[in-house]
Amino acid sequence: MWWRALRSCCRGTASAAPTTRGGAVGARSGRDGWGPLAGLLIAVLVSAACAGGGLAEPEGERPSAASPGPSTTRADSTTSVAEFEQDVADAQAIAERYWAAQFKASGQSFQAIRRITPYQRAGEVSCGGQPLPRNNAVYCSQGDFIAYDVTWSVAAFRQVGDAFVFYLLGHEYAHGVQVRLGIRYNFTIQQELQADCMAGAYLGDSVRSGALSLAEGDLDEFREGLAAVGDDPDQPWFAEGSHGTAEQRTESFFRGYERSLEACDLG
Repeated sequence: MWWRALRSCCRGTASAAPTTRGGAVGARSGRDGWGPLAGLLIAVLVSAACAGGGLAEPEGERPSAASPGPSTTRADSTTSVAEFEQDVADAQAIAERYWAAQFKASGQSFQAIRRITPYQRAGEVSCGGQPLPRNNAVYCSQGDFIAYDVTWSVAAFRQVGDAFVFYLLGHEYAHGVQVRLGIRYNFTIQQELQADCMAGAYLGDSVRSGALSLAEGDLDEFREGLAAVGDDPDQPWFAEGSHGTAEQRTESFFRGYERSLEACDLG
């Protein structure tokens, strides 16, 4: 996630200053501005990043959002690039419908994240004038889009499984929702664990509603992916860029998955 500079959504640190909101970050219990809406794997994932301030908009026309063909989408353990692209499109469409319904239920209008943009080269997409490096997936508030290194993402998809794509998209989309709700925390770890919980709620609720069906082993894929992206055990929880240990991230995700958004402390 971008917070000050790059806040890694998996493992890593960040620097630079926030550009998404002015004013002091945090008040009462470390949060402020809440809206009313109540091996190879480690090497591949080690530098992934998440969301936040000031991404410059990629050039070109905004593509229309893709939607799944069937009414029910299945995360079915496939591994081709075409299947990866379809999983990303499905995860995006389901997330858009899910969050639109949540906002509507609270009497608010919802604006979908403007675009989801794959890139292949370092510097192909920038955030607040800072080029994105390889091996990243980020949400950017200023440009209001998600960008991801397609080579890194496909490698993670093949290593962990297709369910992880739905988690990754759900986590980044949650950062966009946090921005829409005005959620701010003093510490990176608070923002990131909440996004894990929100991603779990989006997936669990989508399964319960029938919008998404999971294949056998997909829950284990979520656990494997979350275990791989936890912070090193000796990383201080208050350090800039901290996201939580494997245990904390897994607990936050499955709390949301089992109990929906009421478990995610949205206010």
